[in-house]
Amino acid sequence: MINFDELAEAMGDLDEDVMTESLEQVMSEGGADAQKAMEACQKGMDIVGSRFEDGEYFVGDLIYAGELMTKAVDILKDALVSGDGSDEVKAKMILCTVKDDLHDIGKNIVRSMLEAAGFDVVDLGIDVPADKIIETAKEQDIHIIGLSGVLTLAIDSMKATIEAMKEAGLRDDVKVIIGGAPVNAEVCEQVGADAWASSPQTTIDYCKKWAQA
Repeated sequence: MINFDELAEAMGDLDEDVMTESLEQVMSEGGADAQKAMEACQKGMDIVGSRFEDGEYFVGDLIYAGELMTKAVDILKDALVSGDGSDEVKAKMILCTVKDDLHDIGKNIVRSMLEAAGFDVVDLGIDVPADKIIETAKEQDIHIIGLSGVLTLAIDSMKATIEAMKEAGLRDDVKVIIGGAPVNAEVCEQVGADAWASSPQTTIDYCKKWAQA
């Protein structure tokens, strides 16, 4: 069994070799500890964020950390979403970073895990205006939308998007989940979303529930 504290430290140190070896060991042992391993990787990302704030890491380090996290998801995803298939999801949903926010590391990680869980993810990219989200939802008959943002100003964009959905007559038929650094329960209520998530797995849990409703 691997040491999860050492895994978190490896992620925080941007040590790809140690991270990869640890995760491959988890999978070679059957993948039972995949969720614990993912939580350790997320703790490592918190370390990366703290080092960035302290000036020890720079933007390039953040980008590399995001690439490492995506690799971690790719290694673990079969175990993270494994099951007997009885609750397999085949639903289409929209995922995007809201208008005025250009960050996509977290969104891309969530997309990878959603796709592994069986979702057909329509990824609209970054800096996405409300009208594009609404147009796509109407054209493709989508009932689940994930809005991501890292900047504080993303909160205003999330609220504006949900308000636009109401004006377009879509809100009653669409579930909205928000995620990203500035998001919490208070923000969720403020913008009018149905749920918020602090981790990819939480996003998957909500979306699965909605898809099966």
